[in-house]
Amino acid sequence: MKAAVIGAGMLGLDLAERLNASPVLSCELVASRQSSASALRRAAQLGCEVSTEGITAVVRAGVDVVFDASSAEAHPAHWAALASADVLLVDLTPSSGGSMLTPTVNAVRAESDRHLSLVSCGGQAVLPVLDAVARNSTRVEDVEVVTTVASASVGPATRDNLDEYLATTGYAVQRLTGATRAKVMATISPALPAPAFRAQITACAYGIQTRALSDAVEAAAVAVRQYAPGYQVSALSVVDDLVRATVTVTARGGRLPSYAGNVEIINAAAVTLAERYARSREVGHRG
Repeated sequence: MKAAVIGAGMLGLDLAERLNASPVLSCELVASRQSSASALRRAAQLGCEVSTEGITAVVRAGVDVVFDASSAEAHPAHWAALASADVLLVDLTPSSGGSMLTPTVNAVRAESDRHLSLVSCGGQAVLPVLDAVARNSTRVEDVEVVTTVASASVGPATRDNLDEYLATTGYAVQRLTGATRAKVMATISPALPAPAFRAQITACAYGIQTRALSDAVEAAAVAVRQYAPGYQVSALSVVDDLVRATVTVTARGGRLPSYAGNVEIINAAAVTLAERYARSREVGHRG
């Protein structure tokens, strides 16, 4: 299937490279109104057509899948422009539009829903663990998530969307776990050497099945590593009704520096879900 990417920052360029490595997707176009000429040149070097016309160029291109790596503010207009077309729109902005998906939790919805939200990089890191907590306890009351990301892996759009990042991630955590409250905090670290992407989870849950939870978290981590090999649950503890876990994501391979696990986890998840959509359509056409 032919794909287009909106946005030519670190997220968009990495997406273009991943799409061209996919067995079922190809990057036909990278379009942006905000990107520099050098960014679009790099996209062209990957074999993609480029445009400074943004969504206008995407609509004209007639592709099958669109990845929105622009901004939460711009995303609603992009969906409005594509809503009547037979196109899958994969939202990598924290706009909270569309169906919130993560591959190890509810990937099957990618086969039928046409507007997918990847929540946020933090959401993609913590939701597999929190899904295991919810399934192995009787009730989740409070969840706190603290993410730390290297400054060099955070572009201008992400910085502008920080409020949306916190709100959308918290909303997704509550929806998935049924938690009464969810608090999300984020640190953009200027430290050198740049730290790996990390998410610390604290959850107050009742009726925890400790051994089953440990096994479920390990199984979730193994499943995530199928598309994001640098994903690790580096710590997990249960004391009374309190679950604490630390997730780290290291980027491995490709053009990303190792500390850009935030980009790795959301882009890998986005391409995985789009590939599932593409394969389901292929089976449908054969049928």
